[in-house]
Amino acid sequence: MTILVTGSAGHLGEALMRSLRAESRWARGIDIKPSAFTDMVGSIGDRAFIKQAMSGVSHVLHAATLHKPHVATHGNRDFLDTNVGGTLNLLEEATAAGVSSFVFTSTTSAFGAALTPAAGEPAAWVTEDVLPVARNIYGVTKLAAEDVCELFARKSRLPVVILRTSRFFPESDDDHDIRSRYSPENAQANELLHRRVDISDVVAAHLLALERAPAIGFGRYIISATTPFSPGDLAEIREDAPAVVERLFPGAGALYAERGWKMFPTLDRVYVNERARRELGWQPRYDFRFLLDCLRDRREWRSPLALDVGSKGYHDEVFAEGPYPVG
Repeated sequence: MTILVTGSAGHLGEALMRSLRAESRWARGIDIKPSAFTDMVGSIGDRAFIKQAMSGVSHVLHAATLHKPHVATHGNRDFLDTNVGGTLNLLEEATAAGVSSFVFTSTTSAFGAALTPAAGEPAAWVTEDVLPVARNIYGVTKLAAEDVCELFARKSRLPVVILRTSRFFPESDDDHDIRSRYSPENAQANELLHRRVDISDVVAAHLLALERAPAIGFGRYIISATTPFSPGDLAEIREDAPAVVERLFPGAGALYAERGWKMFPTLDRVYVNERARRELGWQPRYDFRFLLDCLRDRREWRSPLALDVGSKGYHDEVFAEGPYPVG
């Protein structure tokens, strides 16, 4: 049983390859860039290359994509060719090869403008039932790729699971205000409350999806750390998030102060992973409670896998604002 991993030189692709190799599972990594985890170098936009890469493959983990930080450096056609055309090539060749499961890595960014409530409204409670409103070409193409995946699941009976992952990258935030007010570690710790997930938990979700896809047929799931909030907290976290956090986790503020950290004053959304936990049997470990336990015990709060993969950036060029070409 060979598992094809696309984007094997990227954050998630490398994490998947590391994990599969550690379990001595047959895995073939493909990417446009050579790496220690890339077995075949080529583009998912090249149908002939994908046909060759699919030989002997039983399962597909499709993580390759152009990301949001590429919006400023790549054209719309690049996004269509990679995110939609590349996914179509993989689906067609996976169907022809009779693969047993196809897992597509999507993004919570696909929800787009639906994530931002109007002024004075409570924070958004984001489940899989929220209707996306794409904000840019990245969101448009990820949603289009999801639709093509669903089409193949319905028409070709290809077992497909879509995982809308929240943030797991270690790079600084792409928002200038966040970068100027919070260290990357502080900001990412805060995000575990509502919009971040450790890459180790992301890998676990993908491997569960790979196994369960044949029984599910087609499914779409949010993959984010389990939030401590409930719908009853949404109005208050939009007004005073630190007060809610301290109520739920007495002493959290003191632990933050010891590190010179501060909580975001308000939160505008909460990603809800309940369906993934229920239907995939996913049990994410790295949540905000785990973070606080680590701070209390002076332990590392990120997973060993996250530290091993490290920071990769999104471009070969280094920009004035760090990994991003615009602020």
